[in-house]
Amino acid sequence: MAVHVVGDRPSLLTQVLAELRNEKLQKDRHRFRWNLQRAGFLLAYEISRQLPYLDAEVRTPLGQATVKVLAEPPILVSILRAGNAFLAGAMEAFDFADVGFVAAYRTEHTNREVEVQVDYLAVPSLAGRIVILLDPMLATGSSVILSYEALLFRGQPRQLFIMALIASEYGLKAVQKRLPEAEIYVGAVDKELTARGYIVPGLGDAGDLAYGALHG
Repeated sequence: MAVHVVGDRPSLLTQVLAELRNEKLQKDRHRFRWNLQRAGFLLAYEISRQLPYLDAEVRTPLGQATVKVLAEPPILVSILRAGNAFLAGAMEAFDFADVGFVAAYRTEHTNREVEVQVDYLAVPSLAGRIVILLDPMLATGSSVILSYEALLFRGQPRQLFIMALIASEYGLKAVQKRLPEAEIYVGAVDKELTARGYIVPGLGDAGDLAYGALHG
């Protein structure tokens, strides 16, 4: 399936992404979370353009109107913990969506072979549904791949979208290879990935910037 790099065209998303990358503005944790939320809304809107719609009739004060409405709500699944603020924005776009959570975190790594542990899942049935899996930073791709594979015990989705703020070229290739059915929406794609699995220039550790460092 396709990779949609929304930030290739200037828009409000590229403005928000510029603020998220700015190390001076990152010192304001509240602003960083708010920008993650804004980015989540804008990317979710882009995905909404690919979802199925139905005709519906609504009564206005002056008559009857034929409108397009979503055929079904998607399921939003957030990869904890940086995904939380990102999810808040997507939930503003899909305010009637079902929501699930998965915890995936790094344990050990050797070069780009980052070990990821998935140990918490709280999701509704995915069988036959449209699923949007959210992770702000798609670095090696391991968190997205392993999280999705772990979710399959809840059923096989009909359609899968992956939503990320920034991806590495390496991570995108890994996800496309393992999950060829996925439609991937990202704000930007960066070329470099460090030996520790961080995207360069990226924006740093989104979880730490949003909620505080877990180390030291």
